[in-house]
Amino acid sequence: MDVSKILAELKAEREQIEEAIVSLERLARGRTRGPGRPPSWMTDATAPKRRGRPPGSKNKVQGPAPSNVAGATAH
Repeated sequence: MDVSKILAELKAEREQIEEAIVSLERLARGRTRGPGRPPSWMTDATAPKRRGRPPGSKNKVQGPAPSNVAGATAH
């Protein structure tokens, strides 16, 4: 057995494990929604945003304005 080869393989495996740990820690921190924008590494995976009003949110036509009863009284 070549000890230096085993050490090189173990170090490479350790680096991969550390990267996996870091990415899982990022995901765990990202679960809680705080104020502000999400980090850029999270926004890359989201769907594109739609602009404008959502469907069905047009301004509704309201009835006639109520008349001012106090100003219509004669003295």
